[in-house]
Amino acid sequence: MDHDAASVLADFTTSTFEHEGETRTIYSLGEGPAVIVIHEIPGITPLVAEFGRKVAAAGMTAVLPDLFGTPGRPPSGSYLASSMASACISREFTVLAMHRTSPVIGWLRALSREWHDRCGGPGVGAVGMCLTGGFALAMMVDPVVVAPVLSQPSLPFPLGAARKRSLGVSDSDLAVIKERVASGTPVIGLRFTCDRAVPAERFARLREELGDGFVGVEIDSSDTNPWGYPKAAHSVLTEDYSDVEGSPTRLALEQVLAFFAERLGLTP
Repeated sequence: MDHDAASVLADFTTSTFEHEGETRTIYSLGEGPAVIVIHEIPGITPLVAEFGRKVAAAGMTAVLPDLFGTPGRPPSGSYLASSMASACISREFTVLAMHRTSPVIGWLRALSREWHDRCGGPGVGAVGMCLTGGFALAMMVDPVVVAPVLSQPSLPFPLGAARKRSLGVSDSDLAVIKERVASGTPVIGLRFTCDRAVPAERFARLREELGDGFVGVEIDSSDTNPWGYPKAAHSVLTEDYSDVEGSPTRLALEQVLAFFAERLGLTP
C-alpha cells in the first residue's frame, strides 16, 4: 500500500483474521455491535472507507475485510479492470454459476462470529456491494447475522434470463434464508433502476422468495430522474451516492443505518 492509500485508512485499526488457512487484513473503526462492510470492485476505496466511518458514527463497529485490490486506492479504469479480472479467476468468487454460494462466504461467516464475540449485541450487520452485494444474503445462513443489506448485488453476472433471476446462493442456503426471514429477520436490497448489472428480475425474485421480509429500495436513474443520477449509476452507497438532503441515495443511507441500529439493539 502506498503512502497516499494508507492515509485513507489511517483512522482505522488494522488486524488480521484467519479461518481454515486463509488470512486476510481487517480494518475496523468505532465501538458497539459489529457491521461487516464487504467492499465492492475494485477494493476498499476512499468512499467505502467513508461509508465505514458513517457506520461507526452511528454507534457501531465498522469491520472492513480486505478481499481484493489495494486498500485506500481510489478507483480508475485500469484498477477496476484488473480487480475485476482477479476476482473473476479466483476460486473464492462464483461469478457465473447459478445455485452456488461463493466459497468466500464460509470465511465471512466465521469473521462475523469472531466480531460478534468481540463486540457483543444481538448479532452483527452485514452489507455487501456490487460483486459482493449478495454476500450478506448468503451470510445470514449463520444466525449471528441479523441485519443483512444487499447493495447492488451483481452476482451471478446477469447473462441470460435465468442468471438475471439468480440470487447467487445454493438451494440449501436459500431454504435456510427463507426460514430465517419467515422467523423475523428482514433483508434490505438497494439498486438503481437502470443498472444492467443488477436487473429488476433479481429483485423480483427476492420478493417472490422472501415476501414482505424483503425491502427493495429502487432508485430512479432514468433519463428523466429529478436528481440527475446518470443512467449508468451503480454504487448506491459510495461512488454514485449524493449527500444532498432529501436525495434518494441519502434517504437509502439513512434507512440502512436505521436498520442496523434497530436490528443491533441501539434503538428502543
